Amino acid sequence: DADDELDQTDAVDVDLFPIFEEEAVELLPQLGAALRQWTARPDNTSARTEVLRVLHTLKGSARLAGALRLGELAHLFESEIESRGAEPADPALLAPLLGRFDALQATFDQLRASDARRYAALTGPAEPPAPVAPPPQALLVPEQPAPRSTLGPVPALDITIAAGSTAASRQAAAQTVRVRAQLLERLLNQAGEIMLTRARMESELGQLRGALKDMTGNLDRLRLQLRDVELQAETQMASRLAQAKESQQGFDPLEFDRFTRVQELTHMMAESVNDVGTVQRNLQRTVEVGENELAAQARQTRELQRDLLRTRMLEFEGISERLYRVVRQTSKETGKQVALDIVGGRIEMDRAVLDRMTPSFEHLLRNAVVHGIEPPQARLDAGKPAQGRITVRLRQDGNDVSVEFEDDGQGLDLQAIQRRAAALGLVDASAVLDDSTAAGLIQQPGFSTAAEVTELAGRGIGMDVVRAEVTALGGRIETHSTAGSGTRFQLVLPLTTAVTQVVLLRMGSLSIGVPAGVLELVRRTTPAELAQAYASGSIRYGGEEVPFYWAGALLQSTQRSTEGAGRTTPVVLVRSAGQRVALHVDEVLGNQEVVVKNLGVQLARLPGLSAMTVLASGAIVLIYNPLALAALYGAQARSWMSAAGSGQPQLGRAVPASDVPLVLVVDDSVTVRRVTQRLLQREGYRVALAADGLQALKLLQGERPLVVLSDIEMPRMDGFDLLRSIRNDTSLADLPVVMITSRIAQKHRDHARALGADHYLGKPYSEDALLALVRQYSAARAEAAP
Repeated sequence: DADDELDQTDAVDVDLFPIFEEEAVELLPQLGAALRQWTARPDNTSARTEVLRVLHTLKGSARLAGALRLGELAHLFESEIESRGAEPADPALLAPLLGRFDALQATFDQLRASDARRYAALTGPAEPPAPVAPPPQALLVPEQPAPRSTLGPVPALDITIAAGSTAASRQAAAQTVRVRAQLLERLLNQAGEIMLTRARMESELGQLRGALKDMTGNLDRLRLQLRDVELQAETQMASRLAQAKESQQGFDPLEFDRFTRVQELTHMMAESVNDVGTVQRNLQRTVEVGENELAAQARQTRELQRDLLRTRMLEFEGISERLYRVVRQTSKETGKQVALDIVGGRIEMDRAVLDRMTPSFEHLLRNAVVHGIEPPQARLDAGKPAQGRITVRLRQDGNDVSVEFEDDGQGLDLQAIQRRAAALGLVDASAVLDDSTAAGLIQQPGFSTAAEVTELAGRGIGMDVVRAEVTALGGRIETHSTAGSGTRFQLVLPLTTAVTQVVLLRMGSLSIGVPAGVLELVRRTTPAELAQAYASGSIRYGGEEVPFYWAGALLQSTQRSTEGAGRTTPVVLVRSAGQRVALHVDEVLGNQEVVVKNLGVQLARLPGLSAMTVLASGAIVLIYNPLALAALYGAQARSWMSAAGSGQPQLGRAVPASDVPLVLVVDDSVTVRRVTQRLLQREGYRVALAADGLQALKLLQGERPLVVLSDIEMPRMDGFDLLRSIRNDTSLADLPVVMITSRIAQKHRDHARALGADHYLGKPYSEDALLALVRQYSAARAEAAP
């Protein structure tokens, strides 16, 4: 062992070591890559030269920084290579060089861990220190090439400061600042909270704009009414003057003064209305300026958050040396020949994802070497090369990263897996399982077909932990195996876990979020298409039959939709890593950028639940992975949907949205609408609002309310026309309508009853009388319900 030859004591220079650490973080991956190229092709002299060059540079820098043991290891390494000469050697003779490289890497990791502890002792940790195993890592922002290194929880990060293009600026750009990882996480969380606060401000500003719109409408109506008063006053005065002239009578000065005073009051009121109009226009301009400034602030916040997120992104190559080392050590201990290939290693992933998944990656590689790859002689007997091969492929698909671990070994013994599953009571002994289902059994807790437990790995021991980690991140894992050809594990993981775009979906009273990256399409389906999808369990899209589910059934909240679908209803198609699922929902509420919150230990293990967030309204929304839900609960949801039987809504016919009755309030007065809404909501009713008859008819095309409370005098369509339209619609002819108006003359009452009004209340109405009417209609519906 090279360590036995060392007789050196480190004298690390605390000022120089950070500079050397940054350099070594770049040199060691280069050394590992050059060594692998040389051992793969011993005649590759350029690779040998690169190894010697990197070792020479590393040796000098280590000794300069006081890392004398590391420098001596590099020197012995260099001497051994030179002693072999420049002639091509047997690859087997070069294999021990990789062991020396592992020792070199381990020594450097120990130095970094010691330096991190020294730094924490000097600065004093502001928060509980993160575990330093494996050691910390330096990060660079994208302006500089990202270093490749081993990965682990970091107490401090190195972040490059970008500057201008002058010589001094370029020199400044090469400088780094050490930042605690906890501080960076806190900055990212604060940026997320700023975005959340901005979203709340946007919501409040939207409400202010809505109030201004209502104020503008009321102001216009007040101007018209004031003009009518002026015209009426002038007409009456002119009429009186004409009558006096015709009767040859003098005009009473007192009466003239009275009309003059009326004119003065109307003019004064007109001036007051104009003053209010000026205030309204000033408020409107202020709101517009506020919206523009808020939009600019939103862009700046997104850029800040995006840059902070980029400091957390690492190339997968950063952990490649650890993976190569795992394969080398496991191959040496098992006496097998195994090569590891990493394809797509330049793809960047969130550091938190890599931190959490690296142990699982190592476990999958050890499993592949110990139980997947056959011994050399067995491979030769099977007509395979003596050296086995493991391939790690990475592919980015939207906001997901697919990581595949594939070996060319013997594959899973599916029959042994099924026998073992039957013995454990996981499946029935007589059940016939397809290959995919049988392969998935190895992810059950404690499942293993191994005759004896080894310290290295077990194809099954720990696979439940891998699945749990993947599921906790909101991803999924798939297993594919072919006897004699190998096994493939596909892990689909999120690209980042800090901020994401989500689409909000509503199923009845339940609202959830779905990552926008997995949403492929929102389509409107006809009643016939939806009925066919419910019957067949799939919906056709792009020439492909896509599995179809009611989203509420996947979440085990409701069996079927209980809302009237009208002419069309939304179906959401989600896609990830080539898989598609169609979800029937009641409403798509829109797309939002949200700050992802930690689920905590209680919810982190729930399957299909990937994250949670807080909306601008303060509501907490859970973010689900529909594909994971379909994979886990698809069969149960489908049987639950089928069990509903006649519970499927008859599309085109109105049905209640829920057990809570809906009341439609139609009035052009904002005040009347809001007062009536609060009164009814306080009594437990749901309330829909319309400003005139046209809006009311549009709402009636969807859900049928319990009763309609309508004013008479409204713009565009008055209450009488609305009542006439309701009674002429066969599907709404029996809908109760209560007229609430200030027109209380008998002729108005008679006209309303002639059109089909059920009741007539005058303004101001009695709250008790109104509530009694609504309760009466609610009780009548309950009695009529089957």
